[in-house]
Amino acid sequence: MKALLRVTLPALLAAFQASCSKPSSDAAPALGASTTSLAAAASAGAAPAAPTFKESNAPPEDRVGILAPNTGIPKGQRVPDVHALDLDGKDVALASLYAKGPILLAFYRGGWCPYCSGEIHGLTVAFPEYQRRGVTPVAVSVDKPDAEAKTTATFAIPFPVLSDSDAAIIEAFHVVKKVQDDEFTKMKGFGVDLETYSGKAHHEMAIPALFLIDRTGLVRWAHSDPDFKVRPTTAQILAAIDAAHLGGT
Repeated sequence: MKALLRVTLPALLAAFQASCSKPSSDAAPALGASTTSLAAAASAGAAPAAPTFKESNAPPEDRVGILAPNTGIPKGQRVPDVHALDLDGKDVALASLYAKGPILLAFYRGGWCPYCSGEIHGLTVAFPEYQRRGVTPVAVSVDKPDAEAKTTATFAIPFPVLSDSDAAIIEAFHVVKKVQDDEFTKMKGFGVDLETYSGKAHHEMAIPALFLIDRTGLVRWAHSDPDFKVRPTTAQILAAIDAAHLGGT
């Protein structure tokens, strides 16, 4: 996939580390710096200001690799034939990605979510470790391609980022959250308009979830949590990949 609006990663990592030390409130889904201004700064060749992101809480070890009730595709089952759009708006079949090698499919709520920004940043920083294991992260949200492009403008993301604005993949993987009218209105009051991000009026987004899929389309490990602030750490994910013994898949 062609990378868009790439900026110097070392400088941005330093900015991210600096932002980690700043306290932030959980009262609202903070957006941080405007994604529009971030994209403009990256396009102009200047490093954009560090986005606001928050570190999620790690699940207990005995809950890692557990799907929340009524969510996800369990370990041992094959994934459906689903498609999404890349950042250029081109159709991408999920099968075309895992056919090249195992993928870690990461569903996230959207580029507006600071916990999701933190998760994608973590995947980016640890990308060499995933490469060493022959696994490619693939991030998916309902954000439309131009909104996804603004997310990638904040720092160089070395793996595919897909747009599922119709919510077809999140529904097929049973990780869809329907945002009720009162919550939609509250989020809009905080500056998060789901219709603007997705370009659709379905008011759906992904429950954060991870699926390790081998090159045959088989789920080898899966995790989801009803609390979007609880997500496996890099160490927990890598340990699960190692335990899956993907060599030869």
